[in-house]
Amino acid sequence: MKLSTKGRYGVKAMLDLALHNSEGNISLKSIAERQELSENYLEQLFASLRKAGLVKSMRGAMGGYVLSDSPENITVGSVLRALEGSLAPVSCVCEDVATECSRYECCVTKMIWEKMRDGVNQVVDSISLQNLIDEYHKLNKDEDLMFFI
Repeated sequence: MKLSTKGRYGVKAMLDLALHNSEGNISLKSIAERQELSENYLEQLFASLRKAGLVKSMRGAMGGYVLSDSPENITVGSVLRALEGSLAPVSCVCEDVATECSRYECCVTKMIWEKMRDGVNQVVDSISLQNLIDEYHKLNKDEDLMFFI
């Protein structure tokens, strides 16, 4: 399984938003500048994140984005699924809409795909934005708020 730029950039942007959460509404322009990402691309990602209920937006001169919940309650898994969809390695074991083939009931390899799906979900759901913030602070005690994922 390989994540697209949606997932990778989305996690970076959400971590940036979490790091600056106490500052109020954060503009996509400021996230884009700090993370060296396209502001237009972030607009697309944040539309999906807003739809998933992970961020709230405010329009206007003082507008921007804030987390919809505390960093402890937002997992990397929820961010990735909002942007990438199911993290299942094959479509026949997707959580939302599994595409069953004619051999689904007698498929021996299905067990492998289910274990892979469950393992990936367990890992990404066990890591919150707060865990990433804590790790960031450990690694960058005296540095600017620049990080790489």
